[in-house]
Amino acid sequence: QVQLVESGGGSVQAGGSLRLSCAVSGITIRKSSRCMGWFRQLPGKEREAVAALYTGGTATYYADSVKGRCTITQDNSKNTVTLQMNRLKPEDTAIYYCATGRTYEDRCLSRNQYDYWGQGTQVTVSS
Repeated sequence: QVQLVESGGGSVQAGGSLRLSCAVSGITIRKSSRCMGWFRQLPGKEREAVAALYTGGTATYYADSVKGRCTITQDNSKNTVTLQMNRLKPEDTAIYYCATGRTYEDRCLSRNQYDYWGQGTQVTVSS
């Protein structure tokens, strides 16, 4: 059974940093060819892609809103995927979800390509 568990959310002032981690079980990341992504959602809004990577390669993908401020990485020894977020802004406030999907690499930022989701972690950025 595939399970994704996020951690690392919290409250921070604008300009600060947070590191979100997604612990993956039921899938061995280094042996898979999947998209691993981070998404976020505000109340009443659609869930949107933040960043993603393809475990079978080296490519990473970012939403325009976070390019240059966020980095997604995978740690094969811990079977985790991490999102490092820097220079946070109040508009980054949302619930952040980790997800995985067995799909083509160029679809890693497409929400509907993902079939397993974590429970989410709250990120709050104050001005």
